Formats: sequence, structure tokens, C-alpha cells
Amino acid sequence: MSLDRQEPVRQDESKSSRDSTLPTLTQLPHSSSSVKDASSGNNSEFLSEIKGKIAEPVVAAFIAGGVAGAVSRTIVSPLERLKILLQIQSIGREEYRLSIWKALVKIGKEEGWRGFMRGNGTNCIRIIPYSAVQFGSYNFYKRFAEPTPNAELSPIRRLLCGGAAGVTSVTITYPLDIVRTRLSIQSASFAALSHRGSGEKLPGMFGTMFLIYKNEGGIVALYRGIVPTVAGVAPYVGLNFMTYESVRKYLTPDGEKTPSSLRKLLAGAISGAVAQTCTYPFDVLRRRFQINTMSGMGYQYRSVWDAVRVIVAEEGLRGLFKGIVPNLLKVAPSMASSWLSFELTRDFLIQLNEK
Repeated sequence: MSLDRQEPVRQDESKSSRDSTLPTLTQLPHSSSSVKDASSGNNSEFLSEIKGKIAEPVVAAFIAGGVAGAVSRTIVSPLERLKILLQIQSIGREEYRLSIWKALVKIGKEEGWRGFMRGNGTNCIRIIPYSAVQFGSYNFYKRFAEPTPNAELSPIRRLLCGGAAGVTSVTITYPLDIVRTRLSIQSASFAALSHRGSGEKLPGMFGTMFLIYKNEGGIVALYRGIVPTVAGVAPYVGLNFMTYESVRKYLTPDGEKTPSSLRKLLAGAISGAVAQTCTYPFDVLRRRFQINTMSGMGYQYRSVWDAVRVIVAEEGLRGLFKGIVPNLLKVAPSMASSWLSFELTRDFLIQLNEK
């Protein structure tokens, strides 16, 4: 009997014990949700901070410049390679003395579709930081050149800021440029280079860079030709930025802040054509010096002035403009797509902070 009486008491105690735990259990979801809210708040603050930094003009220009460089160079890669093959031909080297179409067909027959993209991987690896540094540093230098904050720069100030940006970008990425040039020509059908075995595997980007460093003079070899490069890049980039912003302003309809995408493409094509034509001889000298130590190419220049003298004497003034036709054909789509990609990407990044 006593056991029967105690049983309900135990049930009551058990029920009471379970009831006493309910407040604790019901608090758990509230505690969990508060942790989630705090975590969500921290993530939101972190994302907002990241967006704010990306939206800063210099950072946005840096990222957008890298995108613009990769897009533009990939589009015109076949013409870029053909231009280099024409540039490095000295007198007596006539393997690519053909029309542009026939030269492209020659590359396709001898090397396949890969021939059109030979060196483009290295070029993109080079052009992404090159273009990023160029656009980013231009926007950085503009801050110091503005007479007052956010004031519009004069054409001369744009020219100077662009020149400084060009020197900065080319100095940082020049070793990749010299490797890209070597990769562009080492599989081409130059008779002087045909001594290699038909089945011999060509070195890639890092292999070529290592061989230049090991066999041709170390770090100095990786910067061979930088003097004419800087001499050409500074005015080229300066003219490019100055012309683009001036033409862009001219093509902007009254009452609007920005022109249409088609007008931006036109402004980019014009700026690229003007800048390339004015500075093209420096580009030829750069290519010649980048392969100056390669055997079988028919020339060994002692200095920039010696190179100019020899080229003009043996090849005439045309020698300083070899390859300019495919170069101009590539400049229009290259610079047009570069500037349009840059502006679209930059505007998108800047607007991130407004969302």
C-alpha cells in the first residue's frame, strides 16, 4: 500500500522536474538566434567594409584595369603576335614579308590555332598587373595633380599623370614582357632558328625566364631593352589617357555625365591610334633589344642610338615602323574594349558601396 501511495508522488516529482527544465530549454532558441544575429551583424559589417574599400576610386580603378587588360589583349592576340614577328625581322629576314591575311594563314598552317595564342597566357599574366597598376596609379597621381579636390585636369596634367603611370607599370612588369616576346617568336618559322629538333619541346613562361636569368646575365637580362621601353611607354600612356579623356568629353552629349557605350568605344579607338602611331618606333626598338642576345637574328646593337642608326641605314625609316599596320588594326578593338571594360567594371565596383 505504501508503495502504491508513493508512485503518484514520484510521477508528480518527475513531472515537476520536467517542468522545471522547460524554461532552460525554451531559452536555447533565443540564445541561438541572438548568436546568429550577432554573427550576421558582424558579417554584414565586414562585407560593408570590404565594399567600401573596393569602391574607393583608386582600388576600383586598379581592379577594373586588370579586367580591361585581360579582355583587350585576348581579343587581339593573333594580331599582337603577328606584329611582334614583323617587328623583329631585320634586313634579309623575309619569312613574314606577306600580307596580313597570308601571314595569319601561315601561322595557322604551321602552328595550328595555338600559334595565334602563342605567348598570350604570359601576356595576360603580364597585362593584368600591368594594366591594373597603370589605371590605379593614374588615378592615384591625379589626386596630387588636381588644383582643387575633384577638379578636372588640364590636358597637360593628364599627359604627365599618364606618363608617370606608364613608367610605374612597365617597371614592375617588364620581365614578363621580355618573356612574352621570346615565347612569341621561338616557335615561328625563322630559318635562323630552325636548328632545333622538330620534336623538341619549347620552354614555357617560367622555363624561359629561368634560362634568360641563368644564361644571359641575371636580373639585368630580364630588363634588357627597358630604356627604349620607358622612353616609349611614358609618352604613349600619357597620350592615351589625355586623348581618351579629351575625346570622351567631346563625345558626351550636353546635359549628360557620360557618353554611350558606342561613343566610349570610339573614344578608346581614337586614343589608341593616336598614341600608338606617335610612339611606335620605341616599340620596335624594345622588341629588337629584347632578342638582341639571341643567336641567328642578324643584329647585335650596342646602344639605342646605335640601333636607330643601323635600322635607318639598312632598312630605311620604314624599319622603325615595321608591323604598324597589324598594330593599328589591333589598336582599335584593343583600346576600345579596354576602355569600355574598364569603365563598366569601375562603375560597377563604385556602385557596390551605394547598395
